Amino acid sequence: MSKLDNLQKGNGFDAYPERINREGRPRKYVSQLKEQGYKLSEVNDAIQALMSMDAEELKAVLDNPKATILELTIAAAMIKSLKNGSLYSMETLLTRVYGRPKETQQVQSDSRIEVVFVNGKTIL
Repeated sequence: MSKLDNLQKGNGFDAYPERINREGRPRKYVSQLKEQGYKLSEVNDAIQALMSMDAEELKAVLDNPKATILELTIAAAMIKSLKNGSLYSMETLLTRVYGRPKETQQVQSDSRIEVVFVNGKTIL
């Protein structure tokens, strides 16, 4: 089977319309929370507060009927990450609050110029 066999007529969306994602990528939690009226500073404050809690305190937030949807959403994401052993949600939350860490790159350049003489001509 060739890599391009899937591009032949009848193998795309015309033959399999159920493959089309008409709603697009799901919106991120923070975008949804902004639409509900939360300010970015409120979201960041909630993330910071919840990240300082231990597992029992996070579970207490989930069981609290007075907890806001913001607190419930963040606590659920953190507990799910903890159970799965994944740092993806934590990394997303940390970058949301504190920004990406500064990345540095080392660039080495060779500033030498080599001059070659061929048949009386100079070639750089």
